[in-house]
Amino acid sequence: MKKKHLAMTLSRLEGFRNPKPELEQYRTPGDVAAELLWLAHSSGHIAGRTVADLGAGTGVLSIGAKLLGARKVYAVESDKEALEVARKNAEALGLEVEFINANVSEFNESVDTVVMNPPFGSQRRHADRPFLMKAFEVADVVYSIHLAKPEVRRFIEKFSGDFGFRATRLRTVPFEIPAQFHFHRKRLERISVDLYLFERRSP
Repeated sequence: MKKKHLAMTLSRLEGFRNPKPELEQYRTPGDVAAELLWLAHSSGHIAGRTVADLGAGTGVLSIGAKLLGARKVYAVESDKEALEVARKNAEALGLEVEFINANVSEFNESVDTVVMNPPFGSQRRHADRPFLMKAFEVADVVYSIHLAKPEVRRFIEKFSGDFGFRATRLRTVPFEIPAQFHFHRKRLERISVDLYLFERRSP
């Protein structure tokens, strides 16, 4: 599968039916998801690997990882309604994904790779921390999406270092957020996000 085809497939998946602002439930755009997954795949971190998607939402990254040949994929999501959409998205493509309705803090399976688009912290400060902490606990390799802001970059660098991980900013890409909550003032908000690779440092 080519990256362009992957992006198109992920863009067609059903999104959140009832997005919750407190959970920052924004659909991961197909092109952004494909870019992150393709970077991971090109480095040998997807095909044949066990992958966890922490905060899976409607399953965009989980399904993308499976399409790229992941051996097993765990989709961990606390919102039952979102997880049901993710399950239907996977079934529509004939893909087998293990869906887990739980907070990320409750997930304890060791995996080869984590892929995730954690909350940006716009509604709750430091909302991404539990996701990063769990990712660093269960995997040696983590691919993640974060706001492209100087203060976020400084935080990412320090936080990952404190857990023994090296953070590499792979790419900065546009991320489109359609108006879906009462506080949105534009029909379409375009922000910039950083795609990160975190790798555990050798002892």
